[in-house]
Amino acid sequence: MTVRLKIFGRVQGVFFRRSAQVESEKLGLAGWARNEDDGSVEILASGSQEKLKKFVEWCKDGPKMAKVEKVEEDWSEEGSDLEGFEAVD
Repeated sequence: MTVRLKIFGRVQGVFFRRSAQVESEKLGLAGWARNEDDGSVEILASGSQEKLKKFVEWCKDGPKMAKVEKVEEDWSEEGSDLEGFEAVD
């Protein structure tokens, strides 16, 4: 199962991508996180539905310095061939 997230608010410059990488590794998820030009962070994560739901809940708060205003979720039954989790520049 895969979820693509778009996270809005104060989410750049607050270690959101790196923190998401650490959280996803704890949960055993694969994927990536990257900053977008509009100030949001986009994340693609793949794994079990249960673990992805936990990850999405974490993303709704993010790291301490973040102020998440909105999270858009796009779920897919498809898995991915991703391995590991990368915080993309």
